[in-house]
Amino acid sequence: MEANIAIPTDGKDTWNGGTQKPLGASYGKMMMWFFIVSDALTFSGFLAAYGLTRFKFMDSWPIADEVFTHFPGLHGVHAPMYYVALMTFILIISSVTMVLAVDAGHQMKQKRVAWYMFATIIFGVIFIGSQAWEWKNFINGTYGAVKTTDGRLLQFATQDGVDADGEPIFHQIALSDFVVGERTDGRVLHERENGLWFEKEEAIATYSVAQIQESYKSNPDVLIRSELIDPATKQKIILSREEGMAQLAKTKMVVEGANLKVNEYGNTSFADFFFFITGFHGFHVLSGIIINIIIFFNVVLGTYERRGHYEMVEKVGLYWHFVDLVWVFVFTFFYLV
Repeated sequence: MEANIAIPTDGKDTWNGGTQKPLGASYGKMMMWFFIVSDALTFSGFLAAYGLTRFKFMDSWPIADEVFTHFPGLHGVHAPMYYVALMTFILIISSVTMVLAVDAGHQMKQKRVAWYMFATIIFGVIFIGSQAWEWKNFINGTYGAVKTTDGRLLQFATQDGVDADGEPIFHQIALSDFVVGERTDGRVLHERENGLWFEKEEAIATYSVAQIQESYKSNPDVLIRSELIDPATKQKIILSREEGMAQLAKTKMVVEGANLKVNEYGNTSFADFFFFITGFHGFHVLSGIIINIIIFFNVVLGTYERRGHYEMVEKVGLYWHFVDLVWVFVFTFFYLV
């Protein structure tokens, strides 16, 4: 006996706006979920690679509390992770305003949807601006360091008293805190203005290797801080003056700030992952802001009011919540762990 299968021809029973909706979701929502799942797998791969690399170089991985210490308007104040925590809070608040926008859309309240969408956009702009500011400080650096011919990164520190157990307390200092005088090698930046346009180069270090070596010799309170971490104290290993002098004699270059080749904070992979992961997430946030702006203007113009639903707000809301959730994992992996 052959089964009679009715094939709809009027379009009313198809998924495209019809009654057949897998999991109760429209075609647009389902496609957004597909994108979110695929993007989540991409971020998972990046974070897994970061975790494996960090585990491999655990003994020389930079300490986040010593890297992300800046706060706007508090120059010179040690504020570890404060601004990153504020950025995270701002992004979470933007998720709240997005939820309120979606809820207002369900109630068909156009003005409330517009205001909450506008607030979400503002919070997103603040976050992406904060991330750009954090990148600027990360690239410019704070302390400066030197790199030896055998690939070791050397930082500088001084003793800052002792703790309750009588153990010495050290804090990192900048090159500008103890290096004096002008460059002793007469080196200038190659530019068109000084007749070296054919050898134009990136910015050179503020201090020369010889200048740092001489300043170290003349300052007995300055100590060399290795990039390696003491497993017992979870702090960077401090070298003796003699050992520090021996390591400093092998200096190859002065490092100020961070780029994809070298960074003053420690292992080079740290900067590579920082730029790639936070940059990739920042691209998602920027894309979300642009999409939110487009949706916002459609809300103001009454496009969705005429359609009789605000599903587009709900779909962009799914994307925005995903971006916020990814940042929670990035914040946990990169800054807290």
